[in-house]
Amino acid sequence: MGPPRMPAVPGGTAFVLGGGGVLGAAEVGMLQALFEHGIRPDLIVGTSVGAINGALVAADPAAGAVDRLRAVWEELAAARIFGGSVLSRMNTLVRTRTHLHPREPLRDLLTAHLPVRTFGELQVPFQCVAASIERAAERWFTEGPLIEAVLASSAVPGLLPPVELDGEHYLDGGLVHSIPVGRAVALGADTIYVLHVGRIDRPLRPPTRPWEVATVAFEIARRHRFAADLAALPEGVTVHVLPAGDPAPVGAANLRYRDFSAVPARIDLAHAAAREYLDGVAPSGNAGA
Repeated sequence: MGPPRMPAVPGGTAFVLGGGGVLGAAEVGMLQALFEHGIRPDLIVGTSVGAINGALVAADPAAGAVDRLRAVWEELAAARIFGGSVLSRMNTLVRTRTHLHPREPLRDLLTAHLPVRTFGELQVPFQCVAASIERAAERWFTEGPLIEAVLASSAVPGLLPPVELDGEHYLDGGLVHSIPVGRAVALGADTIYVLHVGRIDRPLRPPTRPWEVATVAFEIARRHRFAADLAALPEGVTVHVLPAGDPAPVGAANLRYRDFSAVPARIDLAHAAAREYLDGVAPSGNAGA
């Protein structure tokens, strides 16, 4: 694997798009607010659903990209990426013993909407991360086939199968780097806009139900690394954490990962909240982190 592609302008602007499943619709609203304020990226890094959103923007980083992203999210609901009856999902689980859904619907969606097939064809440098099973380590995809890399970054454990590339198997990048601010810093960006799914600013509480245990454990892991990245920011780097504007409690969407009914409202809430935040931030302002 060759050296990572660096931002077109050293010390430029990076968009960091975090993971979070269906909650990732909020990132579309944030992107709309950024473009409305004339803010364009020199670098995009993404994880999981943030890799999907990020790749589509990196392919055509213009205001029209938001309209295309809205259409993709509408199709995510209509195409039922996580569709199928309970019986069909159980049949998939019994047959594979590892996951509930096939990856083909998501691959078809990316193939239909991504106008390029490799990292090198993107208009803005883009990187996404996945978790290697064999090495228990993160892998940053920076070149080569784009769709396979995004699928690897988005392979949610238990829902989608691992992606095999060059004899190595990959799962969702959120397992190793859910909001990869540190990657953008390492690549030289000095102004960073964090597009997240709306959970990091809500306090966690001890789980009281069996299904809350995994959610709370994962939130601790993802927030710990994000907080460490922010604490280690070098001098001269500004980070803006855009608000998602979503009042839903932590974990609510995790249990309803197939429910896309709130997507339009989530996009609009994030757009309004991010626009208000950006209205109050001078171009040289400090981080809202």
